[in-house]
Amino acid sequence: MIQIDCYYSLSSPWAYLGGPRLQDIVRRHRATLTLKPYDFQAVVLKTGGVPLRTRPPARRRYHQAELDRWRTYLGMPLVLEPKHYPQAMPADPDWNKYAGWTVIAAQDAGLDAFPLSHALLRALWAEERDISLPQVRRAVAEENGYDGAKMVAAERSERVQALYRQFSAEAETLGVFGAPTFVIEGELFWGQDRLDFVDRRLGAIRARDAALKRDRS
Repeated sequence: MIQIDCYYSLSSPWAYLGGPRLQDIVRRHRATLTLKPYDFQAVVLKTGGVPLRTRPPARRRYHQAELDRWRTYLGMPLVLEPKHYPQAMPADPDWNKYAGWTVIAAQDAGLDAFPLSHALLRALWAEERDISLPQVRRAVAEENGYDGAKMVAAERSERVQALYRQFSAEAETLGVFGAPTFVIEGELFWGQDRLDFVDRRLGAIRARDAALKRDRS
């Protein structure tokens, strides 16, 4: 199977908007998707990314305009300034890490973590829910068929924390500077608006692998 790694933050509106199309692409190409939440704030400062709250007002206004265009185009609900997305430096600097740990816990348990990931992103960006709170993450998990108590309890386990550090180190080594970033055979595709190129790349790999299989037969 073709492997896709998705490096992202559970606070990214673009990861939310790209979710349904990513899932469709993965299914059509029978690819294996590994979700890799990473420490966005720490990594992008080293790789050239610019966190939204540090951008000049003009860029922040344009960011909102783009979100509005995409939510309309995709027909997906999205609040442009969600109540629980800090517009300034948050009191809790780790506020957007917790949900990533929840996703890693589900994935490491052998579960399909994608529905949980998308539900958490939707909770933040469309449902005005505070996913930094453990009771909210537990509720979202349970609403989507997961053992919410178990997922939240595993968030701070050494295993989950080690995977989070690993994904963050990988992102830095690869030069990931935004979210979501898709990696296929070492090639980076940044942003949900690059999913068409992800689709084409997977198609090319499938054609290549099929030709190699024919040559060996």
